[in-house]
Amino acid sequence: MSVKGRVFVVSGCASGIGARIVSLLAERGGRVLASDIDLPGLQAQAERLAWPSSQVRLCSLDVRQADAWQAAVDDALKTWGQLDVVINNAGVLKPGYIHELPLEDLDLHIDTNVKGMILGTRAAARQMVQQGHGHIVNIASLAGIAAVPGLCLYTASKFAARGFSLSAAEELRPLGVALTVVCPDLVKSPMYDLQLDFPEADISFSGSRPLHIDEVATLVVGRVLKHRPLQVCLPPIRGWTARVVATFPDLSRQLIPWLRRKGAAEREARRLQREP
Repeated sequence: MSVKGRVFVVSGCASGIGARIVSLLAERGGRVLASDIDLPGLQAQAERLAWPSSQVRLCSLDVRQADAWQAAVDDALKTWGQLDVVINNAGVLKPGYIHELPLEDLDLHIDTNVKGMILGTRAAARQMVQQGHGHIVNIASLAGIAAVPGLCLYTASKFAARGFSLSAAEELRPLGVALTVVCPDLVKSPMYDLQLDFPEADISFSGSRPLHIDEVATLVVGRVLKHRPLQVCLPPIRGWTARVVATFPDLSRQLIPWLRRKGAAEREARRLQREP
């Protein structure tokens, strides 16, 4: 699919992957409704990255609210007269062990990562089914394939997000609407910076290196939009490892101590590099 002239709604654009996706779409001639719950942060990002106002429209969006999602879809339709792709990118992460977690963290993860994605998919699907075409892209995580101790709430939310996406994809496919779920490993984004200070997140750092936001954004704007696959994992080797561990859960018990040690050393090294 050519990006030029197409209309996109993207959530979670005030930083990280979402902001980079908007930039790439605009560079390639797309028209984007860029949204975030943090409108001042979104406006600052738009100014810093010089998003062209003729192609990028900013929108305050709390993904946990169905009415807000419908308003975003309506805004795109009113502004450009069409809706081609919705990218559910907004998400949150707070490390922590289950016996120590405050209840508000539970609500935050489920409401944002699960409910927010479901509401975004629903709003997009209602319009796309009516028009007979469209593409929904849901950003999940490798934590939605293989469980990550220390990130139990994030893992639960991403398992739910991925499961929902795979199910909804089959419901929508016969109606002309494609749905892709993208599962990246640790990405060097604000979520990465947050995890540096939490030993609970050691396993997140057990890969060979963190992904750059460009790698994920380029994958989405390139291969995902062009081929509309059902699921994509990044990097592929970690995706296959996650699948094996998910297939044989007992195997993870053998691997977790090693992954934790490897990740702890890497997290501490990167944390020290960050300090002035």
